[in-house]
This record gives sequence, structure tokens and C-alpha cells, in this order.
Amino acid sequence: MATIIGVRFKEVGKVYYFDPDKHILKKDDKVIVETSRGIECGTVSMPNKTVPDDQLNYPLKKLIRIATKEDLATVAQNKEKEKKAFDLCEKKIRHHKLDMKLISVEYTFDNSKILFYFTADGRVDFRDLVKDLAYVFKTRIELRQIGVRDEAKKLGGLGICGRPFCCSTFLGDFQPVSIKMAKEQGMSLNPVKISGTCGRLMCCLKYEQDAYSDLLKKTPKIGAIVSTPDGKGTVIDLNIITGQLTVSLHKSPDAAAHTYTVDQVSIIKDGQIRVDKAELERLKKLEKN
Repeated sequence: MATIIGVRFKEVGKVYYFDPDKHILKKDDKVIVETSRGIECGTVSMPNKTVPDDQLNYPLKKLIRIATKEDLATVAQNKEKEKKAFDLCEKKIRHHKLDMKLISVEYTFDNSKILFYFTADGRVDFRDLVKDLAYVFKTRIELRQIGVRDEAKKLGGLGICGRPFCCSTFLGDFQPVSIKMAKEQGMSLNPVKISGTCGRLMCCLKYEQDAYSDLLKKTPKIGAIVSTPDGKGTVIDLNIITGQLTVSLHKSPDAAAHTYTVDQVSIIKDGQIRVDKAELERLKKLEKN
């Protein structure tokens, strides 16, 4: 058995696991650990927990120390440096006339590296920009191009539901979201209605997908041929949540359609949920990260 702690380096970021090295830690404690980026200050999101050794895929790095007042002062100083570095980098971007948008700047705890995050429509030749920044800051410079979802996560804001973005409040990682999910949930394939502020498919489409997938296993789809108490018919509309089906009966196709519940019909030949090529081509940009 091994004892681990979970540490986050961003308010809503991925959780990384470390060996607490016999320290007993509480949630929200500040700690100093070694990461692939160097020495960093993080926040404990999961206190000491014992797990079987076979659940660990790699050897854990040990906690260096619980953050001191001096460490927290360094973090605060780095935040101030980041603001100045952001302003200077924006000036350099304008000077070099680069087609890119600076999103945020991060100093590593030990000041061994400064990371500049930006968005751009395509590839950007920022070699001269890196040289200028390295000359000014006298440390290692790294520019990282991120997607519009990452931009929304970093900047935050309000979604169309009126609540703060899920990605900037509790989603540690982005989950794959597809046009098919929106189709299966009976949503209009209108980009305005199914995309978030970032311009990509809403993350919340993923939340209820398992429930919709389960309901679809027992609910006839539009176009399905079913047997009803009044004879055979074709499903022309449905409400997957309530289980109500609108069926056009074959014996009287010109008459008004009848309404049944899922329990009142049996499937003879099920329909299929498809996104045609024209729709997919028009909306495929919404699936990108």
C-alpha cells in the first residue's frame, strides 16, 4: 500500500499525485513539489489517501516541503511579474506584427521558465519574439499555442445558462463532445443553440449522454416501424424524456397521427439517428478543441 496526496497547480486544473513523505496534509494546504516544469507551488486537493501499489502507474515524486510564508510571498511576487510580462509581450507581438492573441503568462515557482499562452488561427513564426523576450527576462521562454476551449477555461465568463463556465469552475479535463450527442438528445443542430461561448460544442452535452444512450436502447427512433394497439405505424416524432411517441398509422396515413407511450408499442424495425454529410461538414468545426 502507498500513501498519496492530490495536488492542483491551477484553480480548476488536473490533479497530480505525490508522495507526502510522512507529512499529514489537509485540503487547501499549500505545498512545494517537483514537476516536469521544475519546482512548483501547488494546492492540496486530496488529503492523504492510501491506495494499493498496483494502482500507481509510475513512481511518485516526494513532497519537498509544506509551503512557508517566504514561498507564498514568492508566489505573490510571481503574479505581479506575470502582469508586467503580459504587457511587455503584447507590445512585442505588435512590434513584430504577429497574428496571435496573448491569453496568459505563467512564471514557474523558481523563475526558471516563463510560459506565454496564445491563440492563433494557424502556425505562427514567433522565433524573433522568443529571442526578444529571452533578452529582456534573461530566463527560459516558452510559447504555447492553445485552443479556444483552453482560452475560455483560463479567462472564465458566463455561459448561455447564466452560470460561470463549467470548464473554469469544476471541469479538470475536457471531455470529447460530438455532434451525434446533440442529435441523440433531440437538440436543434443550430450552432447558436449547441455551442458555448468558446464557439465549440457545449461541454454540458456530455453530462446527460449516458442517460440518453440508455433511453435510446428502449425508445423507437424517428422512422422506426412499430406495432401499436391500433396497428402498425411509423414513428414521426418523439419525446425521449417522457417516452411519448407520435405515430402515423399505416392503415390511415392521411389521418391525424396518434400518440402512444414506449410501453404501448413494440419495435418491428428501428430507425437510425444520422447526421448527414452536409450537416456534419457545416458543424464539424464545433467539435474541434
